[in-house]
Amino acid sequence: MRVADTDIQARRLLAGLVGRGITLSRTPAMHVAEAERQGLSGDYRLLDMDAPENSGLTLAAVLDRAEADGFDGLNVTYPFKIEVIDHLDALSDNARAVGAVNTVVFAEGRRTGHNTDLWGFAESFRRGLPDAETSHVLLLGAGGAGVAVAHALAQSGVSRLSILDSDTGRADALAGALTATHPTFRAAAVGDAARLFDTDRPDGVVNATPMGMAKLPGTAIDTGLLGPDQWVADIVYFPLETRLLAEARDRGCRVLPGSGMAVFQAVRAFELFTGRPACPDEMKATFDAFAT
Repeated sequence: MRVADTDIQARRLLAGLVGRGITLSRTPAMHVAEAERQGLSGDYRLLDMDAPENSGLTLAAVLDRAEADGFDGLNVTYPFKIEVIDHLDALSDNARAVGAVNTVVFAEGRRTGHNTDLWGFAESFRRGLPDAETSHVLLLGAGGAGVAVAHALAQSGVSRLSILDSDTGRADALAGALTATHPTFRAAAVGDAARLFDTDRPDGVVNATPMGMAKLPGTAIDTGLLGPDQWVADIVYFPLETRLLAEARDRGCRVLPGSGMAVFQAVRAFELFTGRPACPDEMKATFDAFAT
């Protein structure tokens, strides 16, 4: 007797991650291990647009293929978190508020975009820097990840946010969106980190740019500006110890690695893909099992 397709789907996870330079991602292992822990078959594929076999493929083509192949959904990372919105049927409330999507769910012939980065960073920040001073924070990057982090900071007790991005128009737009959404929150674009540190020193710095990734080594600001009175967070997690974090720690700063955001956004994404809650501790254990 043939088992119904819906019964098979209820007992499996089929998902993937689309982005560039993602060969070191730990996301597949977290999802597969959690699926198997819950008695599901787990298949999570990396769809690296930098890989030779994907040269010439568009984001639209990847989405079409994944949906046709019966994927439950896709995670989306750099540089597609904003571009992907044009290829979706609907957005969740948080994705609409953030204006960026990192999780796409395929269900009933529709593509719905979600943003689990927001909760992922907020939860990581809450656990990793519970008593951090949050009067004034500098955010590096106003792209898809930066927008989610900015909203997370606004929800995490930050009073004022300075936003530094190579695209000043993008930083201005994010500042305007934040103040419209969070009336008691102040945000403004800045153009010079050194001047800011000299005249209006932030309590903390968050890197939400891809700088520090294995394929984009370096730092988004001069780490010589940092001091032991500050904390520094990074959303990059491969490598886990970015140059920014290593040099910030050497200068006496408290640091928050990107591992927390990576784990907690995956926890929420797993639930969206499967309809089942995930265990953060188990997913973190899988993440930590990798050599750093």
